[in-house]
Amino acid sequence: MAKMLEVANLQKSFGDLSVLKDITFDVNQGEVIAVIGPSGSGKSTLLRCLTQLEHADGGTIRVCEEDLLTDKGYKDHKTVRSIRLKTGLVFQNFNLFPHMTVLRNITEAPVCVLKKDKSEAQKRAMELLSKMGLEAKADAYPCELSGGQQQRVSIARALALSPEILFFDEPTSALDPELTGEILKVIKELAAEGMTMVIVTHEMAFARDVADRVIFMEGGVIVEQGAPSQLFGENASERVQQFLSRFNS
Repeated sequence: MAKMLEVANLQKSFGDLSVLKDITFDVNQGEVIAVIGPSGSGKSTLLRCLTQLEHADGGTIRVCEEDLLTDKGYKDHKTVRSIRLKTGLVFQNFNLFPHMTVLRNITEAPVCVLKKDKSEAQKRAMELLSKMGLEAKADAYPCELSGGQQQRVSIARALALSPEILFFDEPTSALDPELTGEILKVIKELAAEGMTMVIVTHEMAFARDVADRVIFMEGGVIVEQGAPSQLFGENASERVQQFLSRFNS
């Protein structure tokens, strides 16, 4: 099975604060990885480094068998850009353009970045909106949508660039429980279709039910990783069990 993501000895600091310390893991094609852990453990910073929103200080990152970061530093601009287009990130706060319609939010990057034909991009956008149950909202603006609808548009926007790996940074943290269910349903459907995903989440039941593997982070390190049955079972480390005891599920 192809390795879609390989991370080794990844490090990141902000000033004197070391946020990521020697992070090592990989992701296989079609695999769903859930990253859990207490706030401040480095989960979001990890995603930002993997999607090039932050530059790591050291270590190696390999995406779709192509080096992004090696022990000699980041690759050339052309390679870095090529790799960036193979990843997509869904933010916890949607990050939609408020002055653009739903349709334009989804088509803007394919047209401006990938130089796709506008009609082709719009056709793909409508297919994705239909998949999200939002085809009737194509001409609406983000302020006219519920939080759950905005997040589904964000997912459609990420998918419009046809990423090889999709990253989610706590995609339900800004939503109430009812709307959370909408987003988890979409992610489950993507998992069933074989989309490779890395999901930072506080939804423990979701991580247990959907992930192929769970990574528990704390203090900038991976404390434990394994199958959900391992981390959510009685054989998990004492620290993981202590963390999970705070959740009802």
